[in-house]
Amino acid sequence: MNRSHFQRVLRVCASLLLVLFVASGCSKGSVTKKDSNVDYYTCTMHPSVHAADLGKCPICGMELVPVVKRDDRQSPPADQLGKTGAKQEMAGMPGMQGTAPPKGTDSGAVNEFSVLVERQQQIGVTYAAVERRPLQHTIRAVGMVEPDSTRRWSFVARVAGYIEKLFVTSPGEIVDKDVPLLSIYSPDLLTTERELVSVFKMRDAARSKEARETVQRLIDAAKSRLELWNVTEDQIADLERSRRPSEFLILRSPFRGIVEQVSAQQGASVKPGDRLVDVADLSVVWVWAEFYENELRMLEQGQTLTLTTSSYPGESFEGKIAVINPFIDPAKRTAKVRIDIANPDFKLRPGMFVNAELAMAMGEGITIPVSAIMPTGTRNIVFVDKGEGKLEPRVVELGAKYGETYEVRAGLREGERVVSSANFLIDAEAKVQGALKSFDALSPAQPEVKP
Repeated sequence: MNRSHFQRVLRVCASLLLVLFVASGCSKGSVTKKDSNVDYYTCTMHPSVHAADLGKCPICGMELVPVVKRDDRQSPPADQLGKTGAKQEMAGMPGMQGTAPPKGTDSGAVNEFSVLVERQQQIGVTYAAVERRPLQHTIRAVGMVEPDSTRRWSFVARVAGYIEKLFVTSPGEIVDKDVPLLSIYSPDLLTTERELVSVFKMRDAARSKEARETVQRLIDAAKSRLELWNVTEDQIADLERSRRPSEFLILRSPFRGIVEQVSAQQGASVKPGDRLVDVADLSVVWVWAEFYENELRMLEQGQTLTLTTSSYPGESFEGKIAVINPFIDPAKRTAKVRIDIANPDFKLRPGMFVNAELAMAMGEGITIPVSAIMPTGTRNIVFVDKGEGKLEPRVVELGAKYGETYEVRAGLREGERVVSSANFLIDAEAKVQGALKSFDALSPAQPEVKP
């Protein structure tokens, strides 16, 4: 290689080194040099971070993003800013362009911010309409089905004897009215019926009025004794017609019902006071439900409730409040309420759990879904749709909660739309854009709900 060629190579290398040095300096300067339009740098997850230079968030380590200065020509009038004089900040993040209201608009628009429709779709934003609808308050309780105590009959032996035959053998059997349940062999019964037949014959043979009256008193006394032994009037009438005394006492069901318990055993001896058979009429049942003490003021006798049970999905029953027990359970702070239910098909059975609901009309009102509320501890905020991706955070005054909706007393108008899902993500983007920073200071007048 000659000398001139070597010198040319050296000059080319020197030129390349100079270009690389200048490019490196420019690149470094572009990172560190702050844009004149940037007010400060912040973190999308921690808007409280304010940094003078681009870098990483000291809290989470994410890359900081620039916050562009407000154009003074689009700033709201000074009288809208009040004493704070604070200027609204807008972020320069992609898909989140801050918007400033033009002069002459209402003060509520000061806090508007924009989230592109594509961005809203990505984070799953949905909307719900502000509607006027009937308000209904529902009280719910759990109860248990029990037989109506006035429709239960326990047969107890009233005469000594022996169980001659059982016509029912186990609980759960359905029996109709006047169906035989069991028969008792009783010598005492036979003796009393023979005496009654003899008295009947004496009455038939009596000639005078005084004699017939005396015999009638003996007949009434014999009938009373048989009735005390569970002999029915129809059975006594049959005895009077046939004049055939019997040693067997047949016990019959007084109504259509279900055998609840069979204590007697066929062939066993019984004495007065022994329990024989229990029958329950389940055409009407009771439900004892427990309501909290703060709900008792809403309950009245005669109110109609709707009852459901897992045994019959999709089917409901109606009952009425019959008794409100005034005694409060000291541990559970509840009181028992008796609900009477017609049960002609015997679907509701003793021991079955049911759910009771009492719906009460509370008039009409402006409502929004519970999911649309963003609670902050001291106030409740909703994000109102202003169209074309623009949203406005607004403080609302809430009334009572009715199921999955809230009544709105002030802050919204019927027909407006509010964000009903992804509120926390919208709230984070609003903070990045500074839409909520001056919210307390501005305190814009909210529209009142018109009745």
